Amino acid sequence: MRVGVNSRLLLKDKLEGIGYFTLKNLERLAKNHPDCEFVLFFDRPYDRDFVFAKNVKPIVIPLPTRHPMLWHIYFEILLPIYIRLYKIDVFFSPEGYVPTRVKSPMLCTIHDINFEHDKTYIGNRVYQRYMEYFTPRFAKSANAVLTVSEFSKQDIATTYQIDENKIFNVESSANEDYITYSKEENERTRERYSNSCPYFYFVGSLQKRKNLTNLFRAFDLFKDKTQSNVKLLIVGSKKWWKGEIEDTFNAMRFKNEVVFTGRLPLEEVNRIASASIGLVFVSFFEGFGVPPLEAYRSSTAVITSNTSSMPEIAGEGALYANPYDVNSICEAMIRLYSNPLLREELIKKGQEQAKKYSWDKTAELVWNAIEKVLKK
Repeated sequence: MRVGVNSRLLLKDKLEGIGYFTLKNLERLAKNHPDCEFVLFFDRPYDRDFVFAKNVKPIVIPLPTRHPMLWHIYFEILLPIYIRLYKIDVFFSPEGYVPTRVKSPMLCTIHDINFEHDKTYIGNRVYQRYMEYFTPRFAKSANAVLTVSEFSKQDIATTYQIDENKIFNVESSANEDYITYSKEENERTRERYSNSCPYFYFVGSLQKRKNLTNLFRAFDLFKDKTQSNVKLLIVGSKKWWKGEIEDTFNAMRFKNEVVFTGRLPLEEVNRIASASIGLVFVSFFEGFGVPPLEAYRSSTAVITSNTSSMPEIAGEGALYANPYDVNSICEAMIRLYSNPLLREELIKKGQEQAKKYSWDKTAELVWNAIEKVLKK
């Protein structure tokens, strides 16, 4: 059997969430099913590291997809030709994009539909319109829709009027390389990043959906109430920094206590997590939300949102806050900072919660969905 895979997000040293989801699943699928050939379709020259098994065949469709117009040409015109040319038996897209007119059975993965709930989350009108117009069409064209949480499954089914039996929750997971560092290593990390002061941290893209504005306001309030030396580390790229987020930061009383690290390698993020008081991840909307699981694996505590998928994913290992309420976020930070016993209890519960998720489990669920599509 030949499984075609949309692999355009496998980019060397630039793996984002969906790219990492793609890689971890494909590594396991290729290993667990050596009798199948996995044809990986790339939109630009690929790195040889992504050809990780003998039954993996890389194919380049020479049209880098850097704009919605090119997305349309790639998925609607070129990809169907290559699917026929390589006699693909089933096509798996780890992202939400698929051709809408091919005969081969198809599975698309819609991680979440945040753009349906707030038109400002994406930050680009052209991208927003493309997603709004095509995503429901992709979902209805595919033989099965994969997603990563029960929350997203219900959201997709309700918003797009799709039968729940067509939607499969395959979950996601955290990077398995996250570990707990020693007290000595944690001290060195604090010395390097926060002048040896305790700190909370945030990791992710600095965009509206991640709620940096209320995090900054809550941290200001926390500092005012506690008069502590605690800092806030922000780990991530300032790609969407301009506008409300930057204005809110500039208005902070304690902005000098905020440390921006920029985007960092996994090991450094892991070190920052391990040495922290805890992660503050109070997004307005998440389809899964990986950072809390990474924090759990690093043996640190978590404050996260009481909305969207976060209670489902974070379980009993987190303190919950209303992401729209600055006082709620601040109070959670005060509780975590002032109560070491609570922090230790949350860490233990978080470690147990993290065990529920693994890439082996995800890959098995993906394969089960592929088999069900082929049997129809």
